[in-house]
Amino acid sequence: MTIPHEIIAPTNVQAGKESDIIAQALESPVKMEPFATFARKSDKLLVLVNDATRPTPTSKVLKELYPFLKEHPDVKFLIATGAHRGPTEDELRYIFGELLDEFRSRIHVHDARKDEDMVYLGGSSNGTEMYLNRLVTETKNILVIGSVEPHYFAGYTGGRKSFLPGVAAYRTIEMYHMHALSEKAAPLTLEGNPVAEDMEDAMKVLNDLHVFSIQTVLTADHGLYAMVAGDLRLSFELAVKKANEVFCTPCRRRGNIVLTVAPYPMDIDLYQSQKALENGKLALEQGGIIILVSKCRDGIGDDTFLKLLCCAQTSEEVMQKIAEGYKLGYHKAAKMIQMGMHAQMWAVSDLDTCTLEMARLKPHTDLQETFDMAIATIRAKGKEPYAVILPQGSLTVPLVK
Repeated sequence: MTIPHEIIAPTNVQAGKESDIIAQALESPVKMEPFATFARKSDKLLVLVNDATRPTPTSKVLKELYPFLKEHPDVKFLIATGAHRGPTEDELRYIFGELLDEFRSRIHVHDARKDEDMVYLGGSSNGTEMYLNRLVTETKNILVIGSVEPHYFAGYTGGRKSFLPGVAAYRTIEMYHMHALSEKAAPLTLEGNPVAEDMEDAMKVLNDLHVFSIQTVLTADHGLYAMVAGDLRLSFELAVKKANEVFCTPCRRRGNIVLTVAPYPMDIDLYQSQKALENGKLALEQGGIIILVSKCRDGIGDDTFLKLLCCAQTSEEVMQKIAEGYKLGYHKAAKMIQMGMHAQMWAVSDLDTCTLEMARLKPHTDLQETFDMAIATIRAKGKEPYAVILPQGSLTVPLVK
């Protein structure tokens, strides 16, 4: 069934030659010496890398860095999982590529719940206590490999997120995520965003560390579009500008139907897939229907938000529970409740019916039937359907004119 619609996707920018982009960034870093010099001067080197929930081209960057890493006398790798689970064998291969076997004995996986692995470094002005993995403070010389794209409450991924929440203690991550309840915690927003400002403020505890940052920006199909290296803050700021060129897309008007897809690897679970819902919400009319499409390969993910939704029936009850004591994941419940007050939320997923209903999502199995049902529902209200489709909803920020 054909209706008026528009497809909103990341801008079709041209990926460059990866080896050239990486070499140029490493040779001409922002406000820092070239990486070769940085590596030679570091008696110990810790490499922070993202886990497999991010599309960061870590293996490609490491391949270009290999001549420096293989000669280094003391290099370790720390997977910045935040509060996520540790990687599977396949995910380790995805992260490290052909270098996994050679470096396996030097790879460490951050576990936010192991308090004995953490050390206190100070606090932010908002009260976030910075407990970080002790490998960070023991090493002093840190190479960070990240990727920058819009984030639904932190403004953007990348940069400082490798430390907070990447290698922070669970209690620290919980404090930091509490700021996501603010209406000012939104995509593309750094100034005035309490989450982004808390991260930036908390970075002052890293003043004694020597950090070389590599920030990548990808195309929609995960090609390498840009890479900025050097100073952590400045490389992040420059990468943000390049990320906006890719992921911010004009939208002619809001739709009363929004179809938003969580693409691989963001479709790993419901916890991560919610980002596609939040981006899709930006293109949705009040009272419309938003359809999430995600396999949720690993199920729910952290189920704290789901438990809250199960024990509280109304938005007032949810917010009251949060006020009584915030737990990591409660911001997800708050976002789901807030969206459900203004829209119908449907989902096409491999998750079972009961789980989707607990998450306040109306379960469906066939995408075409679901879309046709949405059209019929809108017409039954006496309105003409207009659809906005986000094939890569987790990565696309609609800019409604």
